[in-house]
Amino acid sequence: MTQQPWYTTTHSVKGSLIFLEDLDNPSYGETVTIKDDNTTMQGQVLETTQDTAVIQVFGKTLGLSRDAEVQFSGSAPTVNVSEDMLGKTFNGLGEPIEETEAHSTDQERSINGSAINPAARTQPDEFIETGLSVIDNMTTLVQGQKLPIFSEAGLPHNKLAAQIIRQADIPGEDLAIVFAAMGITRDEARFFQDEFTKTGAIDRTVSFLNLADDPSVERLMTPRVALTTAEYLAFEQDYNVVTVLTDMTNYCESLREVSASREEIPGRRGYPGYMYTDLAQIYERAGVTQDNTGSVTQIPILTMPSGDKTHPVPDLTGYITEGQIVLENDLQQKDINPPINPLPSLSRLDPKESDTSEDHSAVADQLYAAYARTQELRELVAVIGEDGLSDDDQAFLDFGDAFEANFLDQGFDERRDLDETLSTAWELIRTLPRDQLNKLGEDTLKEHYD
Repeated sequence: MTQQPWYTTTHSVKGSLIFLEDLDNPSYGETVTIKDDNTTMQGQVLETTQDTAVIQVFGKTLGLSRDAEVQFSGSAPTVNVSEDMLGKTFNGLGEPIEETEAHSTDQERSINGSAINPAARTQPDEFIETGLSVIDNMTTLVQGQKLPIFSEAGLPHNKLAAQIIRQADIPGEDLAIVFAAMGITRDEARFFQDEFTKTGAIDRTVSFLNLADDPSVERLMTPRVALTTAEYLAFEQDYNVVTVLTDMTNYCESLREVSASREEIPGRRGYPGYMYTDLAQIYERAGVTQDNTGSVTQIPILTMPSGDKTHPVPDLTGYITEGQIVLENDLQQKDINPPINPLPSLSRLDPKESDTSEDHSAVADQLYAAYARTQELRELVAVIGEDGLSDDDQAFLDFGDAFEANFLDQGFDERRDLDETLSTAWELIRTLPRDQLNKLGEDTLKEHYD
């Protein structure tokens, strides 16, 4: 390989960006090495012309001089992957945090991945059991789906993520977890590592940790490194991979920061206009294909500032993904854990009946309708009181309390299989008048209600 020249033509340094001139046809996306005094850092080309380039540095640029030497690699960023990564923890760039985390590096893959041929995609419909009743019955997760969790500050989305990672299961098949954390604190990182270790989930998990005090631009690489690893395990090693990405809001904040450094024209709320495209490049790397037995499933987690669903991050995420799981403060204040509200939550994909049960979908519809009526009645009671309610209305009010206490409230340590979930659901449905159950067919009612 031809030795690449070193350039000392830095024009300026702004934040995490270096502006170079007098170059020889630099390429967009290629990696670079920066040397200054005794410091060596890595970077990536963000923008080019025939003889200039803007470089994003993966490190601190404080004190970086204009005499720094820059060498272009001629290739896009890569990550070393292997099956040996399972059970180990890496930084946001895919580098081992400790020597004991090193792994075989015979396989090298571009972090940009390779797009799945649309003609090779198949409809996701294989059930993934999370052990959480409200998800398994009412907001079902299937292999190859992208199902985000919408949360807000102060809600236990980290505990929920850890619970899903511990409990997720596909009977009879190999399941691997790829966990990528962006901009989390050291305490949060320690929480995840302790949870994975004490439950044994760490043996099937590859973790990538970008901490809050790590360079923010590293955050832009972390989900891509994680998904490249997931694609390798899924499409080359035949694992079914669940990828948990937290927190996508931190990722988008870094995207906005880099955009501001490049002096780009801002879009809505200061985020770059291309944020939709950027998020789509990440989310669309989930899927299942005809030619592979493995799959990549995504659970991105994002925090909505002030619980605002119209904020650009949840808004754009909702357009790209196939539903959402919504955590709400009102349920948290009732000490319901996890505080998942099934009414605004949604999964646009249904599993095969052979994977679940023939009454699975109908039970979910009936629970949804009954809980929605409960909420309407609670608003009515707040105005007129309970004295004016009919017996049927009172039954639905009682159902709502029991539904929250026995179905939604599960705790973060209890795992329920689908049979337990459906059994609990039918116990709740039987407390309602039979003639009010308009989402269940007569045959289903005869078998389960009567």
